Amino acid sequence: MRRQVKRAALCWLGAALCAAASAASGEQPGVTRQIPGTEPPLEQAEPPPEQAEPPPEPNVPHDFLPVEDRWRIMESLGRGEHWYDPYNFNWLKADRPVFGEHWFVNARLVSDSLFEPRRLPTPVGSQATRRRGSLDVFGEGEQYLAAETLIGSISLIEGNTVFRPPDWEIRVTGAWNGNHLRAEEVGLVNIDPERGIRRTDDHFGLQEAFVDRHIANVSDRYDFWSVRAGIQTFQSDFRGFLFADSNPGIRFFGNYLNNRLQWNLAAFRRVEKDTNSGLNTFVNLRPDDVYVANLYFQDFPVLGFTLQGTVVHNRNDEGGAAQHYDSNGFLQRPAPVGSGRPHDYQVTYLGLNGDGHLGRLNLTFAAYLALGEDERNPIPDRKVDITSGMVAAEASVDFDWLRTKAFALWASGDEDPFDGDATGWDPIFENPNFAGAETGFWQRQAIPFIAGGGVILSGRNALIPSLRTSKEEGQSNFVNPGLWLIGVGGDFDVLPELRLVTNASWLAFDDTSVLQVLRNQGPIDREIGWDVSAALVYRPLFTENVVLRLSGAVLFPGDGLHDLFDDGPFPLYSVLANVVLSY
Repeated sequence: MRRQVKRAALCWLGAALCAAASAASGEQPGVTRQIPGTEPPLEQAEPPPEQAEPPPEPNVPHDFLPVEDRWRIMESLGRGEHWYDPYNFNWLKADRPVFGEHWFVNARLVSDSLFEPRRLPTPVGSQATRRRGSLDVFGEGEQYLAAETLIGSISLIEGNTVFRPPDWEIRVTGAWNGNHLRAEEVGLVNIDPERGIRRTDDHFGLQEAFVDRHIANVSDRYDFWSVRAGIQTFQSDFRGFLFADSNPGIRFFGNYLNNRLQWNLAAFRRVEKDTNSGLNTFVNLRPDDVYVANLYFQDFPVLGFTLQGTVVHNRNDEGGAAQHYDSNGFLQRPAPVGSGRPHDYQVTYLGLNGDGHLGRLNLTFAAYLALGEDERNPIPDRKVDITSGMVAAEASVDFDWLRTKAFALWASGDEDPFDGDATGWDPIFENPNFAGAETGFWQRQAIPFIAGGGVILSGRNALIPSLRTSKEEGQSNFVNPGLWLIGVGGDFDVLPELRLVTNASWLAFDDTSVLQVLRNQGPIDREIGWDVSAALVYRPLFTENVVLRLSGAVLFPGDGLHDLFDDGPFPLYSVLANVVLSY
């Protein structure tokens, strides 16, 4: 009897627990549990509940609140403002408007200090010499240059420029340069030998003075059209092979397809340069016009690579102008070579450039064709048809802290100066960032063409041996020997703030026929020699605000340089100590 009572109690307790579990799960008593994966019978399906109204939005702050002006965030945080601190909240760096709601000021100040010892082939003065008994063709080639350049720039900008270009920009940039040169021979610092061997000079130039107007947005991603008028800096390609200068002009520019397409239409009139600083003069415009049209296509033909096509026309009408002497008394136009007659020329440059990476390979290339005519080139003393070209490329690969690179350049030379065809390549105003740039000797220094008139083999901060008087004040010359350059280099990140840059280049003329004519000399070998350079670049703040550079370059002469300068002051060298401070 006791066992039966105990069994009934357990059954009752089990039934009670099952009923409680069904109630908790929402099941109705007596309804069969649905087998997973099957549909319930229609008579057992529950009708859909009526859609309830959403609850009222609570009166609490949102996760994101609109802020009318970005600069008020910094003010609300209580960040201090100091005009001398460019890294924090600063009205001089366009962090808040100076008047109105959208007018900003952006100021910049740069100090560029330079000390440069060098050795160049230097002739004994033709009029006089300071060293008794100096009857050799070549004198002492050591020179010492010290220079200080101060650049100040201020921009007045109107518009909300976080995502879109400014509506208006007015910019003025001035530069002052003071320089001192000491040479070992008279007749170098000035054509008058009584001026001695030292020269101290200074000049102030207006490098930028333009108004930029935002014309329109052409897409909801802020693709735009703009126009810029006034003195402005312009570079026609990635590396500055053809035209990189500051001149008065007008430029229409913009982009499209989410900035994948970028374009420029521009016209400039070249301004006269100061001889010893290279800065702009104020009022002296040359009858020398440059017209540019180019188009950049990003991520073409592959992702990460940009292709550029360009057409540039240079019209020089200085044939009827008076002779032009530089501030040191040397004749610049027309060049004192050949017949020495004034002349006009017109030339059109067609170019294809590329820059970017193909996987791990970084690649830059440039290819140009020049077509035109020179009314009367002074070397053949006749009208010549211009057909010349150049090709340059640099490839590099990064391995952690090391970048290895190889580069090559070919610029066509003229094989017959008198045939009526000018086939030597000459750009308008080059300033190439290539093959070591200003670190190398050949590009950094202007090498005189001894006994060939007042012309130079290659200009300062230039590569092409175009036999001009200078790249700043001379005219283009397409009857020249051309150039071959082949080299390798390596960039070593020794420390995060310290980089070692090394380059070695083999140089040769493309053809020496014109050199033989001008020197009235027998065969001249094509080999110029080896240009070997190294530079230490130190950025103690890990930014461009403080940059210290120390570099050295040596040009070991080849047979061609020996033919031109006999046993001149070889090897040629250049040392550069440079401190750049930027605000």
